[in-house]
Amino acid sequence: MTTVRIPAGWPATEEEARAVQDQLRERVLLDEPGPPPGAGHVTGVDVAYDDERDLVAAAAVVLDAATLDVVAEATALGRISFPYVPGLLAFREIPTVLAALDALPCAPGTVVCDGYGLAHPRRFGLASHLGVLTGLPTIGVAKNPFTFTYDDPASPRGSSAPLMAGDEEVGRALRTRDAVKPVFVSVGHRVSLANACAHTLALTPEYRLPETTRRADSLCRQALKDATSPTP
Repeated sequence: MTTVRIPAGWPATEEEARAVQDQLRERVLLDEPGPPPGAGHVTGVDVAYDDERDLVAAAAVVLDAATLDVVAEATALGRISFPYVPGLLAFREIPTVLAALDALPCAPGTVVCDGYGLAHPRRFGLASHLGVLTGLPTIGVAKNPFTFTYDDPASPRGSSAPLMAGDEEVGRALRTRDAVKPVFVSVGHRVSLANACAHTLALTPEYRLPETTRRADSLCRQALKDATSPTP
């Protein structure tokens, strides 16, 4: 497992972090369709925290987009690099997530984050932040709608409704299972919203959450458990 230090010059205050968001947000690309679902690789990233030990474990799991079989996986362990502040959570996770992605033995392809992209108060969630730093196409698939509003989609799988910030559509509430609570999809970087939803449906053949998220969640939790368990 890769061990990560907090990078030199990493933002230490809310003001510094928001300034970085403002600077990097200008580099988000929203006019590319992105890779087609079912082609190449698709990678899930997720993190698990141990706040008492000031540790965060990140996992990156690469799937074959056609079969959803695991192609490769990597983990990284680091210090929590920023306080808990809603809207600035990426600054707690990015260094360790980048290390996990860098440790992969193959190209990640499209990256799916357990969180937000454009559907973020400053329109720059983890998926957008990660996409800009890596240049990879990224998607945010969240369990909850943050502070945004939406009409309940129709019951059948594949139904969707706009996720709204006032008059602005920042994502979609997408039904991945019949009559089950939707997930909340938003563009991160270099992927259209329609394609992000298509990827999400391709990644949810059995469960509400994408296989990328499910696999990465399990792996980062195990990595944190292994790192914090007493040595025999």
